[in-house]
Amino acid sequence: MGITKNFVDGITYEIIGSAIEVHKEMGPGLIESVYEACMIKELQARGLLVESQQNVQVVYKGETLDALLRYDLLVERCVVVELKAVKAMHPVFDAKAISYARLLEVPKAVLINFTCTNIFKEGQKTFVNEYYRRLPD
Repeated sequence: MGITKNFVDGITYEIIGSAIEVHKEMGPGLIESVYEACMIKELQARGLLVESQQNVQVVYKGETLDALLRYDLLVERCVVVELKAVKAMHPVFDAKAISYARLLEVPKAVLINFTCTNIFKEGQKTFVNEYYRRLPD
């Protein structure tokens, strides 16, 4: 049985919940690598498969190119997570998260910024793509 929208949405819920827990515990103001380590620990504690800092392949006309791209986290091989610890978000961060999801052929990307007051309200964005729209409910 393949993945469903409900499964992917549940994973997204756990990712955002994990980010809220890490932010509550660690607070804002740390560097990204600290939040990444904490997110991995929190997601694994929730029983989720987490891969980190792997290369993203770019295939152009059947040839694999080395584009020097690395995602932050891939959860359950269906949601890519891009982590930030910045004062101001930039549209390039959105583009990066969306690009990773498309290149990895996963249905969702979540962008999380730990330099905020409230992760749920202002510190996260979720993106879906054509892979999500094709999933059964």
